Amino acid sequence: MATGTYGTIRPADVSPEDVQIIMNYTPSRDVTDNFVLTQLDATSILRPYFNNAATGGNTNEILGGLYNLRLPAETFTQLGIYTLYIRPAEIRTSITDCGVLSALPNVKGIVIDLSNVPNQFVNKFIAQGLVGYRVEYLNADGSKIPNFFRIVTSNFYCEPVVQNLTNTQQKAVRYRYTEGQTNLVFCTLSPSSSPTNKPNATPFIGQPAQSIILSNTYFNPLTLEVQVSQYDIDTLGIALYGNQTKSMEDGIYTIYDTQNNIYSQFNLYEIKDDFNNLLYEVKENRNQNIDFSKSYTNITGQ
Repeated sequence: MATGTYGTIRPADVSPEDVQIIMNYTPSRDVTDNFVLTQLDATSILRPYFNNAATGGNTNEILGGLYNLRLPAETFTQLGIYTLYIRPAEIRTSITDCGVLSALPNVKGIVIDLSNVPNQFVNKFIAQGLVGYRVEYLNADGSKIPNFFRIVTSNFYCEPVVQNLTNTQQKAVRYRYTEGQTNLVFCTLSPSSSPTNKPNATPFIGQPAQSIILSNTYFNPLTLEVQVSQYDIDTLGIALYGNQTKSMEDGIYTIYDTQNNIYSQFNLYEIKDDFNNLLYEVKENRNQNIDFSKSYTNITGQ
């Protein structure tokens, strides 16, 4: 029996509300200090494409993996390099409590108070709405615990209940699921159970009042580089291959675009020494003083 290798990459069909776009600007590649980060509104500049009959789908189905990124002109106003970091949206909140279920004491989890969740992300905390989300933990000084995370395996609305416990080292407050919406959400994480070979080694899932970052795992972060320059391939092509004229009387050199409009003008002249020996040929930009009488139509009659 042959053994094959199987695999696939699933194109993301993520909503723009689940995406964060961070922008960094630098005027040149030589400037590597004093980064200024700006967050762009992903919902206004990122647009998904939808299937149609030609792609074998319908107009209500997102075409996974294909998005249109519309960069606002009012933001990209300066020449330089813009680095766009596109990542899953981060939900910053805190752990209200770390507890267990009253009916299932072996099920541990973290409790999140929805009043500590940013308003635009509260709708993500519906029952089973956070399954697959990554949980990262912050230290007391605000730094992130490096290379450490947990995965949400379930989340439901819950409410606290008080139980009489014989063991005084256990918490009397436990939680139970509720069908109605409450302000508390109980999240189970993986891994959260002790290994069978060492039952006392309970994995760390956080502690009360600890700040955490929840982020979806719908797609991998990616980086795009956008360079805004004065010239592009089209303008360089005009300079090299476009129509050009040179006035022999006053030395005005004119370059025309594809529509034969004046694109740029220069003064051409020579510099000689006292003995009339040629020293330099000068090409001087005169964009501030364009001579429109040198239009292509006036010169060639075309």
